[in-house]
Amino acid sequence: MTFRNLLTTADFATRRAFVGGLAGTLLGASVTSAFGPRAIAQQIAAPGASPGFRQPGGRPRAKNVIYLFLRGGMTQIDTFDPKPGKVTQGPVEVLRTRADGIQVGQYFPKLAQQMDKVCVINSMTSRQGAHEQAQYVMRTSYELRGTIQHPSLGAWTTVMKGRQNPMLPGHVLVGGGSEMPTAGFFPPDVQALPIGSAEDGLQNAHLPKGVDEKRFLRRLEQLQKLNAAFGEQHRTRDVDAYSKAYDEAVKLMRSSDLAAFDLDLESAAMKQTYGETRFGQGCLLARRLVEHGVRYVEVMSDGWDTHADNFDRLDDLCPAIDQGLAALLADLDGRGLLEETLVVLATEFGRTPDIDGDNGRNHYPKAFSSLLAGGGVRGGQRFGKTDAEGREVEEDPVTIQDFNATIGYALGLPLDEVVTSPSGRPFKVADKGNPITSIFG
Repeated sequence: MTFRNLLTTADFATRRAFVGGLAGTLLGASVTSAFGPRAIAQQIAAPGASPGFRQPGGRPRAKNVIYLFLRGGMTQIDTFDPKPGKVTQGPVEVLRTRADGIQVGQYFPKLAQQMDKVCVINSMTSRQGAHEQAQYVMRTSYELRGTIQHPSLGAWTTVMKGRQNPMLPGHVLVGGGSEMPTAGFFPPDVQALPIGSAEDGLQNAHLPKGVDEKRFLRRLEQLQKLNAAFGEQHRTRDVDAYSKAYDEAVKLMRSSDLAAFDLDLESAAMKQTYGETRFGQGCLLARRLVEHGVRYVEVMSDGWDTHADNFDRLDDLCPAIDQGLAALLADLDGRGLLEETLVVLATEFGRTPDIDGDNGRNHYPKAFSSLLAGGGVRGGQRFGKTDAEGREVEEDPVTIQDFNATIGYALGLPLDEVVTSPSGRPFKVADKGNPITSIFG
């Protein structure tokens, strides 16, 4: 049968909707309240040790990363770098935490009880104050350019560390949207698997109604002939990756690891513990995925661009983060997974210390905050410092490249290794960033 005949006889509408949709969903191919005794003990233990900022770095232990991204620009003074008694603090009250010397804004009462597991980076700084460009550099360590697409840190991790579970993708993105940077100049088979929402799980992963195994195998055989004929005429990396995506999608359909994406296998109590919000359930899915060997999981939260009504907006935005992140840290710890899982809370920039006439805060890349926990990071410490009103970094500035290098260091990535893109240009995981090794131990 000729290539033209195959094209005219294939059942395109059904094939594309089923296998095509599955491959696209699975592999990013474009085709059109109980945490165990350890955690309970943590709840009654004394607060964490005081920080030792200049101690030699300890041994990184991360096998996995759960990267939580607050898109829009989280306000640092109202969250993790409060300035009590200063005019820049505004109306937000400050809470003490289980970690000596670390305070958080009033919106995080549950997370306050888990801060003995967390390192707060208060000295993040950047020159990029526009959303798209700032998000891009945060995810890739490189400035946005029209001439090249850089890989995200998740793609670097998949390429350099490989998959832990060969049946599952190495990188999953929950609630991210199609505009988020992913594979870049790396092969398409390291593209992040996009999941629209954790509650919906993995779509198109089962045979459609009316299609039995025999009919499915017949369609697969026809598809393989199509792919082989097309591949003979177009021998490129992307075509090979496209065919591989179909093969891996079918393998996953038939694998018991498909259960990793099914939140219905969690108890009602566990779902409630994480919070029945998109972010909370995303954190629960992230825990399930790292349990099954997915190395890099990202969960997105939108809405943090609080130019107006900043404090009312935080009343709406923060409870899901407070509950979801607190539950994630306690749950990972109770299961013995926190030491091998680096949990990251990040955002593209901060917001102005001054409150504007609309009771909001505007873009402020000069000084902002992020969190790290697990993966060998010592909990209960703060790294870096801003001045009394939160206007300037005055101690231990951390660039976005430094922050990403720290994530790479935790994973044991070769930070100095130069990778040459198909266009012949040299790149490193975190560009020229230097990891903060002293927070490990």
